[in-house]
Amino acid sequence: MSRIWAGTDCGKTHHHCLVLDAEGETLLSRRVANDELELLKLIGDVLDLADGRNVTWAMDMTGGEPALLIALLVNHGQELVYIPGVVVNRASDGYRGQGKTDARDARVIADQARMRRDLQPIRAGDDASIELRLLTEHRVDLVADRTRVTNRLKTLLTSMFPALERALDMGTAGALILLTGYQSPAAIRRTGLRRLTTWLTNRKVRSAQALATKAVEAAERQHTAVAGEAAISRMVLTLAKEVMTLNEKISETDKLIEGRFREHELAEVIQSMPGIGTVLGAELLVGIGGSLDAFPTPDRLAAFAGMTPAPRDSGKISGNLHRPQRYHRRLQRVFYTSALVSIQFDPNSRRFYDRKRAEGKRHTQAVIALARRRVNVPWALIRDRRCYQVTPPVTAAA
Repeated sequence: MSRIWAGTDCGKTHHHCLVLDAEGETLLSRRVANDELELLKLIGDVLDLADGRNVTWAMDMTGGEPALLIALLVNHGQELVYIPGVVVNRASDGYRGQGKTDARDARVIADQARMRRDLQPIRAGDDASIELRLLTEHRVDLVADRTRVTNRLKTLLTSMFPALERALDMGTAGALILLTGYQSPAAIRRTGLRRLTTWLTNRKVRSAQALATKAVEAAERQHTAVAGEAAISRMVLTLAKEVMTLNEKISETDKLIEGRFREHELAEVIQSMPGIGTVLGAELLVGIGGSLDAFPTPDRLAAFAGMTPAPRDSGKISGNLHRPQRYHRRLQRVFYTSALVSIQFDPNSRRFYDRKRAEGKRHTQAVIALARRRVNVPWALIRDRRCYQVTPPVTAAA
């Protein structure tokens, strides 16, 4: 059946849609506001142009700014495909002209959709995977904020009290609580070991005496006050409280993720895999869109997650493999991190890792190989709706 292609260059306030027929002729080119009534009118006009032909909608984003347009197209049963922005930018160099406009980008998107058959379809995810995507993205932002503030805290403390910065682990609650009360070496010396231990104990700090001992020993090694010590102390206090607040927000988000993840039908299957907890399990669900509909084979899933090398052969050079440029980075993190953790808890993973190390692979190479092998496991478990077993079940054929 004949078909037309509608390429959409997505924006915050407006989208530009350009429609091509099978010969590459422009049927419609329009800038439309990101508003439901305007978008519905655009969809109706494109369907009228189709005149019984199928319509393929292509866009360079899968969420965020075009979320309303995607929802409307899904509700109307339209076919959607995704073209990564980097592909559009590189393909633009092969078209006539050097200018860059929304209409030109929309044409490139439509023309690429017309010529290519390897584009990823955009499917409407279930409510659980959408909520988990929002929660996990929020958690990523919170963790990034915590890392930024923690680094700033370490830098400031080093400029005033380097011995204490070396002695403290900023990833622990006890170190942050200590900094909310005492920042300078003089203040810690005045307090003394006994009083500081009592102060930390009253605030339910674990190993209060050991922490107080480290702080007092660090204070005894520095008797010089640096310039601006009072101002730095106030900033250290503020940043320590900010890190503690971010820790609380991350904990609250983790609870929300865990609660929503456990409600999903695949939660038990995914979490049965060694090395995958609620957060990684939620990110795995988000990465696959809540189902395996877009991944008919485990190889397709591995390629999407960046776990398969890409060849770079030329002339007489063959077998030259390199890291892929396009892949789902968060999904790759799920498989790599879970493989790293599973080495400690899963005998099957440990045997595979040890075998790769015996073959001369470096640690990172062995973990990547294990992560690629483990892609097959959750794919098969989700397909069969069964949980992971350390000892595979005996089948009737065996």
